[in-house]
Amino acid sequence: MKKQYAIGIDLGGTNLRVALVSEEGELVKKIKVPSSENVRESLLKSIGDVFSDDVAGIGFGVAGLIDSEKGVVMESPNLPAIEGLNIPEMVKTRFNVPVYVENDANAAALGEKWRGEGKAFRSFVLITLGTGIGGGIIHNHALMNIPAEIGHMCINTGGDKCSCGNNGCLELYASAKAMLAYAITALENGAESLLRERCKGNLYKLTSEDIYLTALDGDNLAREVLREAGRYLGVGISSIINIFGPDAIILSGGLIGAWNIFIQEAIKEASRRAFKPLFDRVKILPSSLGDDAGIIGSSYLVFTCQRT
Repeated sequence: MKKQYAIGIDLGGTNLRVALVSEEGELVKKIKVPSSENVRESLLKSIGDVFSDDVAGIGFGVAGLIDSEKGVVMESPNLPAIEGLNIPEMVKTRFNVPVYVENDANAAALGEKWRGEGKAFRSFVLITLGTGIGGGIIHNHALMNIPAEIGHMCINTGGDKCSCGNNGCLELYASAKAMLAYAITALENGAESLLRERCKGNLYKLTSEDIYLTALDGDNLAREVLREAGRYLGVGISSIINIFGPDAIILSGGLIGAWNIFIQEAIKEASRRAFKPLFDRVKILPSSLGDDAGIIGSSYLVFTCQRT
């Protein structure tokens, strides 16, 4: 039987990742470009760059609320340019293969269950930590068909307004956006920090990686930014533990590189707040697939649907 492939796509608030993926979950060819206002053009071009006659279908993991039956993006706070976009309609016109659409964190959870750390667990919650914060929940070995918008859990009723319309969302305090906002405000108010040198005086060129690397150099502001974000993340994690009692919480996304400061602070805070019997049984660990979880999971949508 001829080997089939899928194209897996992870469309996030910062980057678009597209890959040709084998039936075994191996990445054959991968493309990564910045997400942009011209998202339709970027998508179609990137798909075309990896497409072949052996592609059985295309799977999407998209940041935001998705109507999975229709493949329409209902709301995407971190990528408003795609709101209202009917992805299957757009892609089928060009490539004429089946198209499947899921939330990006749900797709990442599927990827972890298929090829990553999630294989070992009956139930787990995946939290994606990047520009925003997302979530996917596997229960009894299957994806829960719920929004799981963990980043929009309210943890401060008197907090700032979020782009989703709520106030005090976790994403406002524990995401890469939140870290940068905290650091930039402190620097604008005169705080002394090596971060000024790292961004050569242009505060708006700072990245979350800059904050972590500067923290490793012992910079007080950078370390406090990571700890503060970690404490808030711990508040969110403790609520997840108390509600779902999962076997594991798997953390994914660019921010897990700061595990020894950011995540350790989150674990410490969660241990203080969660029910002790539930905290003691949960494993909190990093994704083994890293940034590839979403594209592997979205390709899994294709292979699963092809078999049913």
